[in-house]
Amino acid sequence: MANHKSALKRIRQTEKRTERNRFYRTRIKNIVKAVRAAVDAGNKEEAQAALVIANANLHKYVSKGILKKETAARKVSRLHLAVNAIAA
Repeated sequence: MANHKSALKRIRQTEKRTERNRFYRTRIKNIVKAVRAAVDAGNKEEAQAALVIANANLHKYVSKGILKKETAARKVSRLHLAVNAIAA
């Protein structure tokens, strides 16, 4: 156990950050999973609706500092390719 006041504060901050990151990681996975499920089902309208939600949320997480810009762009790009492949 930490003895210094600053070390105790760092422990509290780390716990708070870990909980926050876990929440957002799960949320990102669920958003991507919704688009992938619609693509696998072959439902283009549902996939496009889920893609709009995914795009907005992923870029919102970039502005909050949860994701890097390139990471969000890569995820959205791959989801776009998957949705566009339904029509082809």
